[in-house]
Amino acid sequence: QCPWGTPNTTSISCSLADVMSEQLAKELQLEEENAAFPEVVAVAEGPFITGENVDTSSDLMLAQMLQMEFDREYDAQLRREEKKINGDSKVSISFENYRKLHPYDSDSSEDEVDWQDTRHDPYRADKPTTTPRKGFIGKGKDITTKHDEVVCGRKNTARMENFAPEFQVGDGIGMDLKLSNQVFNALKQHAYSEERRSARLHEKKEHSTAEKAVDPKTRLLLYKMVNSGMLETITGCISTGKESVVFHAYGGKSATEDKAIPPECAIKVFKTTLNEFKNRDKYIKDDYRFKDRFSKLNPRKIIRMWAEKEMHNLTRMQNAGIPCPQVVILKKHVLVMSFIGQDQVPAPKLKDVTLSSEDMKKAYYQVLNMMQQLYKECNLVHADLSEYNMLWHDGKVWLIDVSQSVEPTHPHGLEFLFRDCRNVSQFFQKVGVAEALNERQLFNAVSGFNITADNEVDFQAEIEALEKMNEDHVQNHGKKLSMFSSDGDPPIYDE
Repeated sequence: QCPWGTPNTTSISCSLADVMSEQLAKELQLEEENAAFPEVVAVAEGPFITGENVDTSSDLMLAQMLQMEFDREYDAQLRREEKKINGDSKVSISFENYRKLHPYDSDSSEDEVDWQDTRHDPYRADKPTTTPRKGFIGKGKDITTKHDEVVCGRKNTARMENFAPEFQVGDGIGMDLKLSNQVFNALKQHAYSEERRSARLHEKKEHSTAEKAVDPKTRLLLYKMVNSGMLETITGCISTGKESVVFHAYGGKSATEDKAIPPECAIKVFKTTLNEFKNRDKYIKDDYRFKDRFSKLNPRKIIRMWAEKEMHNLTRMQNAGIPCPQVVILKKHVLVMSFIGQDQVPAPKLKDVTLSSEDMKKAYYQVLNMMQQLYKECNLVHADLSEYNMLWHDGKVWLIDVSQSVEPTHPHGLEFLFRDCRNVSQFFQKVGVAEALNERQLFNAVSGFNITADNEVDFQAEIEALEKMNEDHVQNHGKKLSMFSSDGDPPIYDE
């Protein structure tokens, strides 16, 4: 009676002959088969159950047992593959449709549900029912219109699923969340603004050249230059500016023998973002060389035109003998030039170099001579000349950054020239060059005009009058270009 006592077990005595008999083995086998395949054993009637004529009636059983074993192995393999693919993923893949278990297999559970075959997911809350076309449901006091607060709240929660995938809305339907129209509209506006913001960031990342970095298309251009052998290697960034990024590279072999590539090159990559060019289109849209093409191009192609403009300006300066970088090649918005410096060290800017009074005086006269050459021989105005765009190398001044340079016939060409004269005059006067002319004297010396004005306001008024006269003259004579002269009647020169 004690529950903790040792149970009385009665052992059935059996002789060794009974254990070794075939009849006992067949009975035990039948018991196992009845436990494993109850339905199949029930179907197999007669001699098979009684154990008689086993050799003739067990063919079906053997075939079914072999098929069962094959199906078990196949299903086990499916489960292993399913577990391997799903892992810890929240979204799982089911191979239930490919299982080959038979209805009489005891391993197949009746409680298992194939979610692939069911249209209703019990773990997903039902969406709110829509209001009928008549606009209300119910009768009498139980009537509910489409403007009901609860109905609208649930409907707004369901509409959140239409937001962008990156906007996480949570399981509002499962929590029976009810959003008011004001809250839903605020979330909707925020989702749309975030979607546009991510699109802008993606656009900027994929299609623009950021500071000290290049976009994939620019990187491909640089790779092609290296793979073709034109450049040996690109060492790194040496300068960044508002409009471009400059890299240093070692030159390779040229495809043509007539044009040798310098041992060291500077790669100027113009930034493809348009933010820096909003206030710089005046330098190119009124330039007759690009005026016709400017109106026909989309904004991004204007940046290629900006690089092309610097190439043409450098070519003019090089033909006139002005110290400037030598153009090697232009590929879209990537301009390869000779490197002003040595051993990856760029030449210092004129504002950073420390020169003696004699060298500074020498530099001033070099700048004055280059400005006159640039105006008279190259028919150009630098338009951004200052101590920041002049380098000191090998005992002389070098001019760089001429992408914004225009011709004197530009509607604002003389204004740009006067601004350059002011920058140059103020710098050399500040560093102690006594011979430095003031901006008005320097303007007359460079342009050849003889404007005699007592103050700067009258001086600029005369400059604007000259520009207006030249603009009217150009419009009256078509595409012919006029050159200013000191006697007032500008002669006409064809391009």
